[in-house]
Amino acid sequence: MQKLPIGIQNFRELRQGAYLYVDKTEYVYKLAAGGKYYFLSRPRRFGKSLLVSTMKELFSGSRELFKDLWIEDHWDWEKTNPVIHIPFASLDYHMNGLYVELQKYIQEVARSHDISLQDDSLKNQFEELLRKLAQAKGQVVLLIDEYDKPIIDYLGKEIARAQENQQILKNFYSGIKDSDPSLRMVFITGVSKFSRVSIFSDLNNLRDITMSRKYSSMLGYTEEELEHYFEECIKQLAENEDLSEKETLEEIKKWYNGYSWDGKQFVYNPFSILLLCEEERFSNYWFATATPSFLIDLIKEKQYYDFDGLKVGEAFFEAFQISKDIPTGALLFQTGYLTVKKYDSKTRLYTLGYPNREVKESMLEYLLGAFAKLEPGFGNEPVQNARRALQTEDFELLKDTLNRILYNLPHQLYEDKERVYHLLIHIFFDYIGIDLHSDEVNTARGRADVLVELEDKVYAMEFKIDQSVEEALKQIKERGYLDKYRSSGKKLIALGINFSTEKREVEEFAEEVVKSV
Repeated sequence: MQKLPIGIQNFRELRQGAYLYVDKTEYVYKLAAGGKYYFLSRPRRFGKSLLVSTMKELFSGSRELFKDLWIEDHWDWEKTNPVIHIPFASLDYHMNGLYVELQKYIQEVARSHDISLQDDSLKNQFEELLRKLAQAKGQVVLLIDEYDKPIIDYLGKEIARAQENQQILKNFYSGIKDSDPSLRMVFITGVSKFSRVSIFSDLNNLRDITMSRKYSSMLGYTEEELEHYFEECIKQLAENEDLSEKETLEEIKKWYNGYSWDGKQFVYNPFSILLLCEEERFSNYWFATATPSFLIDLIKEKQYYDFDGLKVGEAFFEAFQISKDIPTGALLFQTGYLTVKKYDSKTRLYTLGYPNREVKESMLEYLLGAFAKLEPGFGNEPVQNARRALQTEDFELLKDTLNRILYNLPHQLYEDKERVYHLLIHIFFDYIGIDLHSDEVNTARGRADVLVELEDKVYAMEFKIDQSVEEALKQIKERGYLDKYRSSGKKLIALGINFSTEKREVEEFAEEVVKSV
């Protein structure tokens, strides 16, 4: 197998170093041939910077780097364009301020092309650079990578600084539209898709391809690409895990697949796949690169976490404003913790959810720790105990495990204790259900709080707060939460759990076998 390009975002370095490259150049050709102004949003470590670097080399005419790739025989190598590449991650705006760093960068680009800039303001200097460079060397290809980094770096910490940088960027980008005759192509990437009003209001000819089906697989690996480019990795992993290759592919899919922007085509997280092949074991690679503390704090503050299965309209994806009241769901989607699971063209509704096990498991562990005051990593033991309790029908162990979680709950911090109890228990049982089969079964009469399916039994659980546990059992039976499983040949168990907010513990358990085997 070729060397794995872990952390390499430079196309020239990747190709000259003979690293593995999943050929995405046909998409680049479609972009160049099909339009002029583009915007693409994708989560971190999804290949945006490598894509921009690939475009830079393509328009610069570096044919030798594209040998044996799809585009080699489809591109006019005689024609080149000057390229201005602005990688915001490389600008030291934390130290010097965004305006100063952008102005310095523009002046450096001008000097590298022997261009003298006469204007004083950033916007005017940018327009002057584009105009003079086009006059000297032909229409310019403008590539802006991570356009939003000077904003998202300050979300949750310094909103005023984020808003200040927003205005600087808005003014800076406004010069692009006025420079249309000087431009061959504009391609802008970022993690977040801020409202067009707030950033790109003057650049209203920018085509947003974030949700485009045509480009939904341009970043990330498809099933076919995984099996073709990572064949040796799959074989080695199958041997290590003592699985068949088919079982190994199913496991990889469960862990790292599931990202979609159209609800039809799903891709694997490229960073996680590369680390999986390097380390030869399953782990939460992508999530571990940046713990979303700001997101966790936001969810904790709003006391709402059940985003899995969320149904939203198209306006949801435009709702990301820079303010203290950022919509949590939109932020989770932009940053890759939620993805499009399904799209209904009739209702025009998108169903969102966690993309895969890696993201869901990591997120639930951090949320469990945040609400129950558990250190990261310490949530796994009670989860394993609860799984064992359900498998062996040891309800005293389950009760003890739940109480250990509840005793950690800093209940004095929460006014709505009932809501926090519900939230915490749902997080806990969602976490349990990652290895067991946790399900949501809706009936005309509602749905159970938790449904967990094991190899030989199915549990329907109903939680009550300071109420009758018998009422919980009655609700499970009357509403038919277990009816779907009556022909499964499995033991069906109704489990009622009542929590006492005064005692901060499980006060009463009641179980009833609805169907025995």
